[in-house]
Amino acid sequence: MRLSFRTILVVVVVVVLGFTSTAAIAQGGKAEPKRVAFAKGKSSATLSGTLSNNQQMDYVFGAQVGQTVTLKVTSVPKGNLFDFDLAGDGFDLETQHDTYSDYTFTAPQTGDFLVYVRKRPTASVTKAKFYLTLAIK
Repeated sequence: MRLSFRTILVVVVVVVLGFTSTAAIAQGGKAEPKRVAFAKGKSSATLSGTLSNNQQMDYVFGAQVGQTVTLKVTSVPKGNLFDFDLAGDGFDLETQHDTYSDYTFTAPQTGDFLVYVRKRPTASVTKAKFYLTLAIK
């Protein structure tokens, strides 16, 4: 049986898409960061989610220059299971050696900041629920 070039191309594309979508699903996919919204009259919010080892969830929030921003991540079960990285235009908290579970800073400029909550890899707890509290004053 002889297959046309077009048939072979379609099969190759389907196989490649199958592998890449499976890989993306296995890694939790990469979606747009979720915008943090505060309840009317509130200056803080608590976000939650469940992650497995090395998975992360991404959030974006806005702050005005000079505002004090506080972030804290806790977990169920309790422990040092999560950390976060923080980035903004000209501002990056992430370093190669440090991770944070709580942090307070003064916004250096007005704009959006990204926070990446990550499940630390552990053998004993491979999946856990996090609570990220964000307060802006």
